[in-house]
Amino acid sequence: MDFSSDTSSPAHPRVIEAISAANTGNAASYGGDAITARVRALLVEIFETGDLDIWMCASGTASNALALSVMCSPTGAILCHEEAHIERDERGAPEFFTGGGKLRLLPGHGAQIDEQALRAALAGIDRSFVHETPAEVLSLTNLTECGTAYTVDQITEYAALAIAADLTVHLDGARLANALASTGASPAQMTWKAGIDVLTLGLTKTGAIGCEIIILFGKMRGKYAELQARAKRAGHMPAKMRFLAAQAKAMLKDGLWLELAGQANTNARKLADILCTVPDVKLAYLTDGNEVFAILPGTMAAQMDRAGVKFYPWPGGSHRFVCSWTTPADDIKAFKVLMAEIQ
Repeated sequence: MDFSSDTSSPAHPRVIEAISAANTGNAASYGGDAITARVRALLVEIFETGDLDIWMCASGTASNALALSVMCSPTGAILCHEEAHIERDERGAPEFFTGGGKLRLLPGHGAQIDEQALRAALAGIDRSFVHETPAEVLSLTNLTECGTAYTVDQITEYAALAIAADLTVHLDGARLANALASTGASPAQMTWKAGIDVLTLGLTKTGAIGCEIIILFGKMRGKYAELQARAKRAGHMPAKMRFLAAQAKAMLKDGLWLELAGQANTNARKLADILCTVPDVKLAYLTDGNEVFAILPGTMAAQMDRAGVKFYPWPGGSHRFVCSWTTPADDIKAFKVLMAEIQ
């Protein structure tokens, strides 16, 4: 019963087939190939706009750090939640890639930035005060690190506040597919139409091997050459980008990425329902996607661990259980039996 992470899951068979199909003949290097061009065309269709440029990376940390490096200057700051992935899990990569940009941390339940905290941070910006590090970017995460989903209305409101304060807006979409599947919003509604300037679109957790796409919308397309230069300097300019593109093409074609995210979300809801039937077990946050955060009483976590359940303790006292598109139905059934036994 492995509920440790969606990065533990295998790649979808279509991804493997797509890589194999791409492994014939020669193709232009560094994203000049036909498959990469096809991925861009798919994204134009999916996001309902041709006003975008893309760059592909193999990791979410690289895509976030590179994206933020063209949004924040070395003397500026990035507003983000105190539990955001760019703060908790990227070992200072955003600060390193920006050459000194500072992360300014904001509170909020469920890893969603509190509105009043955001308003206060924006109101307090004083670019004329030399001792301050003024905010230049707002970074949101959807799904958040606590598995909750910002609605389109929330993103639109927060982006509007940031834009009014002359900030650009970044969206960490490592689990964007899960947020879309949960809320029913379209990719366009949750991104550029809501005010997002740069999206880091994750496909790895959804079913790819390792494929993340930086998408520059609108005015940020003017940063594309700089993004390429920074990618090259950082060692994130894959010579054979067609193999990243092949993964993306397979995931995006016919909505596979959203289908798989929906399956993962469904598995998580089943897991959450099982946990909620157990006395004294409480969910720490809403299960808006494929992650369940539960507060377990007494020795229950230790009993689960001894029974072979894989999960993680989480800051704040909860435990995280993650489902993927390939979570076996038998694991869900076995978990239900186990929970009945250890109550």
